[in-house]
Amino acid sequence: MRIALDAMGGDCGSELLIEGALAAVRDNRDFEVVLLGPSAELEKQVALLADTTLSSRLSIQHASQVVSMHESPVEAVRKKKDSTIMVGFDLVRQGKADAVVSAGNSGATLAAAVRKLGRLKGVARPGIASLFPTLKEPVILMDIGANVDCRPQHLFQFAIMAASCSRLLLGIERPRVGLLSIGEESGKGNALVKETHVLLRQSGLNFIGNVEGRDVYQGDVDVIVCDGFVGNISLKISEGLAEAAMQMLKDEIMKSLRAKIGYLLIRKAFARFRKRVDYAEYGGAPLLGIDGVGIICHGKSNAIAIKNGIEVAADMVRSRVNDSIRSSLEEYAT
Repeated sequence: MRIALDAMGGDCGSELLIEGALAAVRDNRDFEVVLLGPSAELEKQVALLADTTLSSRLSIQHASQVVSMHESPVEAVRKKKDSTIMVGFDLVRQGKADAVVSAGNSGATLAAAVRKLGRLKGVARPGIASLFPTLKEPVILMDIGANVDCRPQHLFQFAIMAASCSRLLLGIERPRVGLLSIGEESGKGNALVKETHVLLRQSGLNFIGNVEGRDVYQGDVDVIVCDGFVGNISLKISEGLAEAAMQMLKDEIMKSLRAKIGYLLIRKAFARFRKRVDYAEYGGAPLLGIDGVGIICHGKSNAIAIKNGIEVAADMVRSRVNDSIRSSLEEYAT
């Protein structure tokens, strides 16, 4: 299994990304990671970080350009043909890598994937799926930002693709699909939601109806569908809320000696809670609908998040998620 890693993407520097790659090959003997970036710089860092055993399963593919977080995805793909993400997906296209993982510009990563690999047959628009923690098992939310303006058919395909992903990666035989809306009733929502509701209700998917925002974390649904505008806002609010909640708890603990003593008694539970809501534990967001495998990690990804992102990419390759999406699209389109 060869995973190409954008070693220059993200906000935390290439050292943490390489540490994540090393952790992945350390824990998975069948992994090789191809580091994408300026070869001279990466060679120095690998020499400092890796022992001989692990470095033998790291290779470097030179890429002279990097797409910044603030660049236009379309312009970046058009002008920076030797960027890390373009080189990575080109390796997949040539059969020299099985997947690409990047913590860089998500829009440019998706655009590069479509440019180099194309879309799966029948897919109108690829999207980004993300795992959310719930009171029970994780839920897949799609789309989280790739498509801010959607038609009902796009959301319908998101449901099909995310359900395939849930079935193969999470082991849920018949994923429950919900449509994010402002009310549970079928008549609630804007025109997009109402028309999508009709398509999902008439399909063979296990559609359970509309899901309100307060229900996302209950764990009573396995897949939640929305357009990228709503999905991205939901994602960012969730991240902000988790960070704020942790900080509020810390502030309250520091206010009194009694609270500090209480913390000592429950710190293990506190650590488990933090791990449960930490995005790093979920690895990354799969690009669904491209004719290959790509994972987008959080821009602030640490080594743990990168390691998990590489493992998610490998799981997608092994599970042949794209084959399942192809057959599901044919089945439900009919």
